[in-house]
Amino acid sequence: MKYPGHERRAGRPLRVSPAYTRLGELGAAFGERSGWERANWFEPNAERGDESLRPRGWAGKLWSPAIGAEHLACRRSAAIFDESSFAKFEVSGEGAAELLERLCGNRVARGIGQVTYTQMLNPRGGIECDFTVTHLAEDRFRIVTGTAFGRHDLAWIAQHAPDDGSVQLADLTSQLACYGIWGPKVGEILQPLTADLSNGAVPYIRAQELALGRVPCLALRVTYVGELGWELYCSADFGLALWDKLWEAGREHGPVAGGYKAIDSLRLEKGYRVWGADITPEQIPFEAGLGFAVKLDKGNFIGRSYLAETEGYSYLLRCLTLSDPHAIALGTEPVRVDGYLAGRVTSGGYGYTVGKSIAYAYLPEELERGTRVEVDIFGERVPGEIAAEPLYDPKGERIRS
Repeated sequence: MKYPGHERRAGRPLRVSPAYTRLGELGAAFGERSGWERANWFEPNAERGDESLRPRGWAGKLWSPAIGAEHLACRRSAAIFDESSFAKFEVSGEGAAELLERLCGNRVARGIGQVTYTQMLNPRGGIECDFTVTHLAEDRFRIVTGTAFGRHDLAWIAQHAPDDGSVQLADLTSQLACYGIWGPKVGEILQPLTADLSNGAVPYIRAQELALGRVPCLALRVTYVGELGWELYCSADFGLALWDKLWEAGREHGPVAGGYKAIDSLRLEKGYRVWGADITPEQIPFEAGLGFAVKLDKGNFIGRSYLAETEGYSYLLRCLTLSDPHAIALGTEPVRVDGYLAGRVTSGGYGYTVGKSIAYAYLPEELERGTRVEVDIFGERVPGEIAAEPLYDPKGERIRS
């Protein structure tokens, strides 16, 4: 028997990032995702964390106080994350823009340097893919998606691509390193290394080609943690040099190396969705709270007809906060309202900034904020309530500061 989140050891390590040795030197507790070695957390950071927050039950097995320390460092100063395992591919050719506009619910051919968050939908409006698209050149786009979703997303695009040679698809996952650096001190860390990165020079959700020290990069001003910062992409052969440059530049500002467990906690506080859990081909964007990423007036795209004809939604993805901070939902736990089964948890975790156990679940649309719920966790019905989201920085001021 395996507990949730159990890490298999056979066949490892297989795929490693350019910074793999540096992560090991910093005390990374590695996990595996689609063959990639990724840092779940860095154990030396545990001394800054709070052991008393260890969750009960299965959620406390794959856990360390370091997760909370890395989370709070990102909120208060800065944290650097190795995201080289993210799936990355390019769509190019004279038919690239037309294809992507037909597949994506949002406008993506919006001008060179623009970054767009979007979904690709099936004919009944269900979410087949969820990612960012960067417009690199007139006929070239880069898509970045989750580590485990690259093959699925690339196959979906290939399935709908024309066979006349007007579109080329290229998987660049292993060719590009990616580091995310976020937090209120990120500007102080990066500014000595490169050109102007201020709001006026590079606004939110824009991309910029630049050099960090001697390393050529594509910098995307995006975030999956809810803080000011960047995703920095460079050729894999520059990857180790870029990590070292970022780490050296940050020393006087006290950044920490962060792992994927901290990312998950940070994104929960901001209500950022995970494909395959919070959103799937079974849900349409409006049910998932992603209507802002759908432009019904942009022209025809797969799923548009269904969305345009849909009136009302039986279920909506809702944020729940639980009364017991040590009770952590991992997914699929029953959610009850007035004793009756109303839905199941899609994902959950602890929010170290807001100090609450958080869970997401699709619940009947008519339920209002403040409605009391019970979530079955490890044999116990834990009380909670439907909360307004996002729990952290609801106006999004941190990411645009």
